[in-house]
Formats: sequence, structure tokens, C-alpha cells
Amino acid sequence: DVQLQASGGGLVQTGGSLRLSCAASGFTFVDYTISWFRQAPGKEREGISCFSSSDGGTRFADSVKGRFTMSSDNAKRTVYLQMNSLKPEDTAVYYCAAGDRKWITSRCERSLVGPDEYDYWGQGTQVTVSS
Repeated sequence: DVQLQASGGGLVQTGGSLRLSCAASGFTFVDYTISWFRQAPGKEREGISCFSSSDGGTRFADSVKGRFTMSSDNAKRTVYLQMNSLKPEDTAVYYCAAGDRKWITSRCERSLVGPDEYDYWGQGTQVTVSS
């Protein structure tokens, strides 16, 4: 079965850091790319990052640019989202999603990719930033 297991969320104070993990199983990892989304209460799901090319280039939403980074460990089939300088407005459920690597990374060269383009989703992990 295909699984994306997101973990690493929690409660942190403003200015703190968290590292989210998304562990993938059940599909050929190199054929897919994993991106991160988040959804705050009462708001639509927001794309926050994607890999823009096969060499690991990344794109981030303006709201997190300079504070968040993303990396991939192919051997562990895991993608990480390092979140620094967290703000209360970063409070949300964070989701990882997997989509076709060639399609998503080519689209990500120009902009973040919308949620409809992804095939698989993790269950989400809650991030709460206190003020």
C-alpha cells in the first residue's frame, strides 16, 4: 500500500524550529517527488514548497522563504522540511504530497504546484506556534 507518513509537528514558541519528516513507502520513490502543503483553520490548503529540478532545487512560498528549507534522503525514502524562525501564522496542519517527478518538478520551475496535481497525500502533522 502507498503510504506517506508525516511526522515531527508539535508546539513551539515564536522563533523556534521544527523539522518535519515525510516517509514514503509503497511506490517507486525516484519516480515521484514530494512537496509540502499546509492548512490553517478556516483557510484553504496552501502549497509551501516543491522541488524544482532533479538536482534538488527548491521553491518556497513567499510566506516561508528564507525560513524553511527542504531536503530529501533517497536512501531513507524521506523528505524533510526544516522550519526556522517560526511565527504564529505558521500554525497549521502540514501535509506532504507525492506526484509524478517529471511533471511536478518541471511545473515547479515556474511556480508552486497546486494540490490537484498530486497523487498521494500524508495524514498531516499539526504545527502550533505560540506567541
